[in-house]
Amino acid sequence: MLDVACDFDCIRGMNFKYFVSCVLLSIMLAGTAGCYSTANGSKQAGVPWLKDSVEGRYERPMDQIYEAAIEVLRFNGTVVNENRINHSLTARVDTRTTWVRIEELSPTITRVLVQARTKWGRPDVDMASELEKQIALQLK
Repeated sequence: MLDVACDFDCIRGMNFKYFVSCVLLSIMLAGTAGCYSTANGSKQAGVPWLKDSVEGRYERPMDQIYEAAIEVLRFNGTVVNENRINHSLTARVDTRTTWVRIEELSPTITRVLVQARTKWGRPDVDMASELEKQIALQLK
């Protein structure tokens, strides 16, 4: 009586649900993990495929824009790292890590790249845009 060979369909359904939930969990974890490049050339853990930077181009010398960027970052937060070799800055602004890179495209045109991320690696384009606008206003 207890040795009846029968097929339990509920077990098969539970195994399928368990398999699907494991696959979905692994896709979710893989989708939120990765590395992104910062404006100063280093790599950080975070979500890599989301937009996190804003670019501006100005007809000013590179040194003048570099000093304006330092002033804006000091006004809004704390400058953590200043690299005069590759013309990049790292700062903490409102619990966000921000990077600013200044590149000379031609003798008259200079490019400013502002990148901002939260402590969990999520992008903050609004912060990057605000800092880029403040750098532009500092130049006037």
